[in-house]
Amino acid sequence: MKKATGNSDIVWRETPCETDEKRIKDIVVSSGFFSEDECEIAVELVQERLQKGISSGYHFLFVEEKEQMKGYACFGPIPGTKGSFDLYWIAVENSFRGFGLGLKIMEKVENKIAEFKGRQIYVETSSKEQYQPTRSFYEKCGYKKAAELSDFYSPGDNKIIYVKNI
Repeated sequence: MKKATGNSDIVWRETPCETDEKRIKDIVVSSGFFSEDECEIAVELVQERLQKGISSGYHFLFVEEKEQMKGYACFGPIPGTKGSFDLYWIAVENSFRGFGLGLKIMEKVENKIAEFKGRQIYVETSSKEQYQPTRSFYEKCGYKKAAELSDFYSPGDNKIIYVKNI
C-alpha cells in the first residue's frame, strides 16, 4: 500500500544542483511513460541550467521529502512572446503519484510564473492511450485543449497542446 507524503517534511527549492541529474532521470524513468531519448532530454535541461544559469531560460521547482527528491517541474518563458511560458516537465516519482503532489507542484509553478508576469502556460503531451492520465491531470488543473497536431511524434501519435490563462 502506498504511503502519502506528509506535508511537515516537504521542502521546496528552485536551484538545481549536480546531484539532481540522476534523480530527475530516476523520476521520469519511474513513470514508465518516456522513451530513453525523452529521459535524456529531461537530464539535458538541468545540465543546461547548471552550465548557463538562469540565462538558459529553464526554471525548476523541486519538491523533496527527507532530502529525497519526490517530484519536479521545469518551465520557462517562450522566446519572442510577452508572458507566455512552456511547462516542459512535471513529474512525480511513481510511488508518490496519486496523493496530490503533482497538483501542489503545478500550483507552485503557476504562482511562480505569475510572479514572472506570465499570462499563459502551455503544456504538450501525446495522444497515446497511456497518456490519458496526463491529459486528465492537465484538465483537472484547468488547462484547455488548444490544438492537436496529427502524427507529430510518430504516425498515429499526435501532439496535444493545452493552455491555461493565469
